[in-house]
Amino acid sequence: MDPDQQLLHETRVRNRQAVVAILGGLLLVVAAAIQLGGPHTKVDELTLDLITANKRFPLDLIASVINAIASLLIAWTLTYLYSCARARSADVKPFVKIVTIVGGVLAAITGVAYAIVVAIKVHQFATTGSQTYEEANHLTSGSGLLALQLLGQAAALLLAVAFVLVSLNAMRVGLLSRFMGYLGIFAGVLVLFQIVQIPVVQGYWLAALGYLFSGRWPSGVPPAWRSGRAEPWPSSAEMRARRAAGAGAGGGGGGGGGGGALGGLLGGRRGPAPKPRAQPAGGPGPAPAANGRTRSTTPKRKRKRRN
Repeated sequence: MDPDQQLLHETRVRNRQAVVAILGGLLLVVAAAIQLGGPHTKVDELTLDLITANKRFPLDLIASVINAIASLLIAWTLTYLYSCARARSADVKPFVKIVTIVGGVLAAITGVAYAIVVAIKVHQFATTGSQTYEEANHLTSGSGLLALQLLGQAAALLLAVAFVLVSLNAMRVGLLSRFMGYLGIFAGVLVLFQIVQIPVVQGYWLAALGYLFSGRWPSGVPPAWRSGRAEPWPSSAEMRARRAAGAGAGGGGGGGGGGGALGGLLGGRRGPAPKPRAQPAGGPGPAPAANGRTRSTTPKRKRKRRN
């Protein structure tokens, strides 16, 4: 696809992709907020955790469904950004798209499946049996839950890699500014290492990305979105060289006028040297006083004698 066709396609779908990105970030934050609601245990004890989880399993199930939708929307957003970067540079590797899709779909499936299995087990524990620690440990140590936990961690790892690689490649071709590129990389790291329980950074980055897709970025969209080609950001060394070249060009232009003293100092064309004034014969005479009198015409004052 040539750049003109790519730009036409992006113009046609940009509003849809903006809604997808913003909705994905919003649902991600909403799902985390729902999980924080409801009853929670104040002590870490397995039997008490299962009884409390049975009371709040509707919230956990709703949150898992919303989080699954958010994961699919995030994968859709990252895949679109990848396709835009791939259209501008063949150096973007195709496996990035595969990692993004697999990570998003796997996160959605394992999240919902894990919530359903946990809801069944905690209901079984709360309504049957003697509710002992041995029974609780037997219910939660099954191979099914362990497999879902491992798949969930693998999905989170794939999504984190997708965040990092897509943001990095989009920044390299000029689709994302350095701030947005590094923020996307940081958001991918936070998928694995959560600092706060609500994913504020991921939600903000996705919302800002949707705003960028819409073409309403406050400082103007990066040039790569308008040209359809890669527009890499200059490195720090290149920026220093450009500033030095601009300063040199400005200094040379200031001295290119007439042949004054400023032009001579700045390397411009030198004008003819001014001719010295002719001195009168006999050499320079005494300078006249300010009031027009000379020493010979000034009357002498009598000195008073001191006794």
